[in-house]
Amino acid sequence: MSALTDDTIPMTPRAMRDEMMVFAVMAVLLAAVPFTGIYPFFVMQALCFALLACAFNLLIGYGGLLSFGHAMFLGTAGYVSAHALKVWGLPPELGIVAGTAAAALLGLVTGFISIKRQGIYFSMITLALSQLLYFLYLQAPFTHGEDGIQGIPQGHLFGIFDLSKPTVLYYVVLVGFLAGFLLIYRTINSPFGEVLKSIRENEPRAISLGYKTDQYKMLAYILSGTLAGFAGSLKVFVAQNASLTDVHWSMSGEIVLMTLVGGLGTIFGPVVGAFVIIAMQQYLAGFGQWVTVIQGVIFVACVLLFRRGLVGELAHLLRRSL
Repeated sequence: MSALTDDTIPMTPRAMRDEMMVFAVMAVLLAAVPFTGIYPFFVMQALCFALLACAFNLLIGYGGLLSFGHAMFLGTAGYVSAHALKVWGLPPELGIVAGTAAAALLGLVTGFISIKRQGIYFSMITLALSQLLYFLYLQAPFTHGEDGIQGIPQGHLFGIFDLSKPTVLYYVVLVGFLAGFLLIYRTINSPFGEVLKSIRENEPRAISLGYKTDQYKMLAYILSGTLAGFAGSLKVFVAQNASLTDVHWSMSGEIVLMTLVGGLGTIFGPVVGAFVIIAMQQYLAGFGQWVTVIQGVIFVACVLLFRRGLVGELAHLLRRSL
């Protein structure tokens, strides 16, 4: 299948080597954070949202499916992991598995309902399903309503790593983020990823060539939801709570914002976008509700001036200069 845009052309070995070099630099810089005096909670929170944004980008940036309900995977995994840790007394690794598995199952169910729809209809169905879950969690006894699940024990991962120690928790979250990022990167640059990009560009043509496009989109949707749930399970250990905030429609909006600011359809864009948005929330908290207005201004500026996002524009400039 021939490509219609540069994004669908298989990457050259040189391009892949360059991206892996950037990944190595990113990993080294993130690994050095505990020694720099930067507030580790901020970076851990940003890493969780970066993985969440990368999972969302896999769906929209490479599959062309705009979901307005990705917060349901984040929140569901968070609630299940928190309940498993606090009530069932499961160890951290099983709590993470339980939350991620719940997100995968949710992806299977909601994908079966929504994946055959196209365009705005798909987006609206995902939003409706997310809001349905929001009101279910508001009333469900195990979520404790607006209070959420508080005081979640962090425990010892595999009976060895004490997650109550900030440095240990930081590296566990970092390893989880890097593993999820590499899985997404490998998926994008696999034959499955190439077919997914082709479906995004011209689905009728993909169907005419014999591809069962609904199955590809379904697999991408489930994988995206599973990784979003994995991010939600990790976030539980960072915040030590699970609340309705993570299931609300505004969280889905923040995920979209992170992806667009960083660069839709770029592998590193969602990471940059997540750090930008979380940094704004962290360091502009003194402005109160004006933070939302400032985010809106930045979003409009990115749409008008950086249509490819921060990373997308930088990559475009580098390609033109070479």
